[in-house]
Amino acid sequence: MSKIIGIDLGTTNSCVSVME
Repeated sequence: MSKIIGIDLGTTNSCVSVME
């Protein structure tokens, strides 16, 4: 999932940081 979000480097990037 992180890889898919990584492609959307933008608003989702912030969500990934919170998830990790």
